[in-house]
Amino acid sequence: MHLSALDDAAWSSPWRRRAVLDKALLSAGLVLTALVLAPVPGGILVGVVAVAALLGPARVPARLLLGTMAPPALFIAIGAASVAVSLGEPVADAWWSFGPFSLGAASVERAGGLAVHALAGTLAVLVLATTTPMVDVLTSVRRLRVPDACLEVASLIYRLLFVLADTAHTVRDAQRARLGDAPARPPGAPWRPGAVVAARIESAGAAVGTVLVRSWERARRLNEGLTGRGYEDALHTLPIARARSPRFEVATLALLALIWAVTLWSAQLTGVAPLRSAW
Repeated sequence: MHLSALDDAAWSSPWRRRAVLDKALLSAGLVLTALVLAPVPGGILVGVVAVAALLGPARVPARLLLGTMAPPALFIAIGAASVAVSLGEPVADAWWSFGPFSLGAASVERAGGLAVHALAGTLAVLVLATTTPMVDVLTSVRRLRVPDACLEVASLIYRLLFVLADTAHTVRDAQRARLGDAPARPPGAPWRPGAVVAARIESAGAAVGTVLVRSWERARRLNEGLTGRGYEDALHTLPIARARSPRFEVATLALLALIWAVTLWSAQLTGVAPLRSAW
């Protein structure tokens, strides 16, 4: 997935016209709920609500959502696997053990809870990320009296990420067009796998060097342009006034209260603690 796909989705989202505070209330409320409540059913309900909001009223394409969730899901899976497998003396209820490694019911439960919390929290963050461009977020944060220097650094890094990604794609396409990752060998010479690997490593190194040099040059030109325009503290833009929606905020609070109510009711029936235990 390209870096600009998430930003394009935020700019074209029907929730783009909503106030940032409304969307932040929903996203932050879901994140907090996912962190505090037990993974079952609290974390699962948060994930279901976040997916329903993204695919429903926010109209985020399912393909984009899957592509955006793939990298964090892989990272979460690796982290959960490291929690599920115990190192040292085999646990008492071990299902499987091999040398110092063992797998038991308690460790698998902890790993599953960790995965549910992380996935639910990530989906909750995407509610804001896929519906709100970064420029709107920074403009709203400025009203909270965050220092202008912090906002300008965040804005600059965010914009330079797109420059870096575009430069990397351009350099990589140029290398492929010139067969830059193909090893040089005389006609009739035998094919050697090691030569292919070495050629690709050399090509990747050259690409990284070119990207860094071009990015540094772009950053220098940007700094000179800001200096020439008399930049000192901040570059203020004219914010677009977006009225808050009391109906949306009430619906958000009611939805969060429903998740808490279902979780507490489920805890009374099963006898399981409704809040997340300290692992």
